[in-house]
Amino acid sequence: MSKKKTKRHESKKPPELIRTDVWDLVTLKSEKEQMLLTIEEYRKYLLPLVIIVNAQWLNLSDMTAKDRVNAVERMIHKTADNPDPKHRYFQSIIKRHPSHRKFPSYLRRAAIADAIGIVSSFQTRYREWQSGIRARRNAKPPRLTAMCNTYPALYKGQQIRYNLNYQTVDIKVWSGTDWVWLGGIEVKRHGLNRHLTDGNEICSPALVVNKNKCQLSMPVKIDKINREDSDYVVSVDLGINNAATCAVVGKDGTVKARKFINLARDIDRRNQRRMMIAKKSKQTQNITNSKREKGFCKGLYRKSSHINLEISRHVARSIVEFAKTYNVKVVVIESLAGWKAKAAKKGSLLKQKFHLWCHAKIVEIITDRWAELGGQVQAINPKYTSAYAFDGSGKVKRDKNNYSLAKFATGKLYNADLSAAYNIGARYWYCIIQGDKAFSRVNAQQKF
Repeated sequence: MSKKKTKRHESKKPPELIRTDVWDLVTLKSEKEQMLLTIEEYRKYLLPLVIIVNAQWLNLSDMTAKDRVNAVERMIHKTADNPDPKHRYFQSIIKRHPSHRKFPSYLRRAAIADAIGIVSSFQTRYREWQSGIRARRNAKPPRLTAMCNTYPALYKGQQIRYNLNYQTVDIKVWSGTDWVWLGGIEVKRHGLNRHLTDGNEICSPALVVNKNKCQLSMPVKIDKINREDSDYVVSVDLGINNAATCAVVGKDGTVKARKFINLARDIDRRNQRRMMIAKKSKQTQNITNSKREKGFCKGLYRKSSHINLEISRHVARSIVEFAKTYNVKVVVIESLAGWKAKAAKKGSLLKQKFHLWCHAKIVEIITDRWAELGGQVQAINPKYTSAYAFDGSGKVKRDKNNYSLAKFATGKLYNADLSAAYNIGARYWYCIIQGDKAFSRVNAQQKF
């Protein structure tokens, strides 16, 4: 087989599924100071590498990832086999910073790989800008950010060692004079404990330390699960009144189960903070007769957004658990990418509800978590799913006193969100039965 065919064959390999857990570390003040010194030393070492890689990008761009790292290392690192490296500029940097002479070899390669990633991203964005792909017509060209606030990657055995059951870790750090091991650092939390699942593999973590936190950003390679096909799907209607309404809909139209997810307490807490912001804004404007300053009510905005994020996580987690309970493979949702509310007046409570609706975040979390479990998330066209009755009796009318109730043409009253959930599942099965053409037509504007 030729080299071209081999490369084409390798490119068809499915991408690896990697998720990142956050491990919280319990450290003493002196240990945290040494970790901060390590990150500072790493960034000093990274800065000239970014400049060198950018200068040599034409020679590096056609190489593989491994060859790029080796090539840059030969340019900068002086050894017995490589007594005269190409870039003497880096040797002058080492003379100014003698601590770089003791820089660990594995951490050096991590810094080179980091610099290559930074330059590669810049070159891609710059080419797009040159070709006319811009957010605005007068958008300025992207700039190479040489001073990057990145965190060092820690290679197992060289910069990090895991102790019994991953309860403690040893990390190699820069003390200010030498590279030393900090032993027995307690791990308080392991994120979602993905490393404990059989078949999952831990990758090299990043040491993330600042004045607020001390963590390991732990990537985990997920072992792919082949979930069996099922004659049922979980259809989800994301709404304003109920956060989500789920139904297990069969291929023959049978509804096996249903579930309402409504986080009323959290939604009220979020809305209370938004009303406080609106009140303070009005009072400030009446007194000063000017626009609000930068950072106005930033504490309330932060709390409101955090509550909204927690609502998204809770709703997504409930939907995934519901799908696991009934052993389905496909979760069907509405394709709401680019959707904007046209109803309600500006500044009204209903407009605020639409503005704070976190449907996009819920879909993102469901897609990520369900893929880990071997499932699929499919989106269908949302048009008329709420406007028509699930029993085929025609258009529905909303109750004036209770908008969540729908009146069918037959006179029956039914929950509008539940009827929409049934319609979402029915539309998915219609597309499957009719074939790929019908599915692609309905799902043409899907974007995740």
